[in-house]
Amino acid sequence: MKQGNIGVTTENIFPVIKKFLYSDHEIFLREMVSNAVDATQKLKTLSTQGEYKGELGDLTVRISLDKDKGTLTISDRGIGMTAEEVDKYINQIAFSGVNDFMEKYKDKANAIIGHFGLGFYSAFMVSKKVEIVTKSYQEDAKAVKWTCDGSPSFTLEDVEKTDRGSDIILYIDDDCKEFLEKARIESLLGKYCKFLPVPIAFGKKTEWKDGKQVDTDEDNIINNTEPLWTKAPSTLKDDDYKKFYHTLFPMNDDPLFWIHLNVDYPFNLTGILYFPRIKNNIELQRNKIQLYCNQVFVTDQVEGIVPEFLTLLHGVIDSPDIPLNVSRSYLQSDANVKKISTYITKKVADRLQSIFKENRKDYEEKWDNLKIFINYGMLSQEDFYDRAKDFALMKDVDGKYFTFEEYKTLIKDNQTDKNGDIVYLYANNKEEQYTYIEAAKNKGYSVLLLDGQLDTPVISMLEQKFEKSHFSRVDADIVDRLIVKDDAPKSDLKQEERDNLSEVFRSQLPKIAKAEFMVEVQSLGENSQPLMMTQSEYMRRMKDISRFQEGMSFYQQMPDTYSLVLNSDHPLIKEVLDSTTKATAEALKPIESELKGQEARLAALHQEQSKKKPEEVTKEEHEDLEKTEKAVSEQKNKRNEVIAGYAKDNKVVHQLVDLALLQNGMLKGAALDAFLKRSVELIK
Repeated sequence: MKQGNIGVTTENIFPVIKKFLYSDHEIFLREMVSNAVDATQKLKTLSTQGEYKGELGDLTVRISLDKDKGTLTISDRGIGMTAEEVDKYINQIAFSGVNDFMEKYKDKANAIIGHFGLGFYSAFMVSKKVEIVTKSYQEDAKAVKWTCDGSPSFTLEDVEKTDRGSDIILYIDDDCKEFLEKARIESLLGKYCKFLPVPIAFGKKTEWKDGKQVDTDEDNIINNTEPLWTKAPSTLKDDDYKKFYHTLFPMNDDPLFWIHLNVDYPFNLTGILYFPRIKNNIELQRNKIQLYCNQVFVTDQVEGIVPEFLTLLHGVIDSPDIPLNVSRSYLQSDANVKKISTYITKKVADRLQSIFKENRKDYEEKWDNLKIFINYGMLSQEDFYDRAKDFALMKDVDGKYFTFEEYKTLIKDNQTDKNGDIVYLYANNKEEQYTYIEAAKNKGYSVLLLDGQLDTPVISMLEQKFEKSHFSRVDADIVDRLIVKDDAPKSDLKQEERDNLSEVFRSQLPKIAKAEFMVEVQSLGENSQPLMMTQSEYMRRMKDISRFQEGMSFYQQMPDTYSLVLNSDHPLIKEVLDSTTKATAEALKPIESELKGQEARLAALHQEQSKKKPEEVTKEEHEDLEKTEKAVSEQKNKRNEVIAGYAKDNKVVHQLVDLALLQNGMLKGAALDAFLKRSVELIK
């Protein structure tokens, strides 16, 4: 029997392991099982090389629980260890048996998992004592038992063991009793070990007998030793890929399609990436790519390896060349990672391009699900935009699809404004914006449907990418001003009439939280609508973008800005103006007279004081100016009160205002009820 201290640089190695070395205590089971698989794979390599001539026999790794003894045991029939090897690889923490082995068999040992010597010590994260009972595959080897209670001291003694391989016995700590529960171990094996290349058995399969579940004689193998990504794509059918997808994500719908990755230069990488059917929420779809290292699950936090926009994909990536730290849990900064990320981006772009070229009809049918990936990619990665611009699509409100170049060719003749800019018209809700869409189509314009989650930032990106082009939502202005071909026709109304007409409608607009209304008068022709409510493209776009971009949240606090455009050529608007003029003429006569006098005086004062330097204007002159400005304001308020007094009982004005509000989804509650009752009265 041998006693000694483990060769570490500090006696505090175990607290460090327990608290900091691994990102999560549960990873100990992955490390233990991975080591058992390593030992088994080493034996298979030695047998292939002719250096082990014995029978391999059953190579299943077995995990067993004994709640009474408080132990969890991991057993393998791999190469085992001699007393000297235990001393070198277990007692000298810095030396990894795997590193030695891989150096010797570097061309033949691709399936060896471990890269570090610290994996075994993760056992002490959950154990108060650990025993190793091991016997080397070598002839005449003696079995030994190593025992350590979590301090740097250990014992090593000879024991009886008939078979080669190792049993790692963990005496689970009192604060980690969850790892003695069958369901917990089953869950962890399913998470970390379900694709390991050596059979892993945990207990026996059960069957229903005499009203209860009973064990059978058949091992309960928890893993698939040959997952789909390890096979040649030429040997697989579509159903194989779909079946494997549902193994990974049982509750999901069938994927749109998939990409089988298989590269061995300049790095090793295999895997399958699936394009899922996206519902709505981007965030809920993340972290569905599982990273493996030689079939051992590492993490589903794959940022850094997979380009950010492709973290929306689902599937698996397996690479022994992705650098990991000692806990195999976090990626380290490395040139290989950059190469892998670039390769995956190219592979995805090539696959999308080929699907687009080979079967455009099928590609178009998938577009509504695909566009979120492609839009996200174009927004977040310049080199992906350069690839994707040839297979990214635009869809119009009639459901027709176009590439960027095709759509530009379609609209450039009819939708170029007087400044030479191509105007891309769009809607984001076909039902709510139906009237505006129809008005644009009646002009011969094409309207895009941009109703996706990322379409607002994509619009801003495309405005930067496309030359002399801009996007405008169909309700951003009246149709004649969406694409300005010529200067707008002048209204025949006098300024006084325009002001009074504007005030009639402005005074009857409701007070709506976080909404501001402006009224303007425009000559639009007798056959155009009497009035139209539009919303500022700029402000709406800024508010939409602020949801995605930090530092722009102040836009969310700003009110929505609407313009009520009155068509001075329409008979109804003319009727309102005529009736207002007749009804208010008498009351407005003295007010208008006084107002004109005060405005003339104010203009004269401004002209007079503009000839002087600010310091030359006397106090009396300042006061005179302020007094006159106040008088003008008072007369305008009086005029507005007279007009508002008339307008409040004008049913046509209220009906027109409510129609504009209704069209924009802003007529609700009591106002909607009043509108319905008034509509019935007007019909009678």
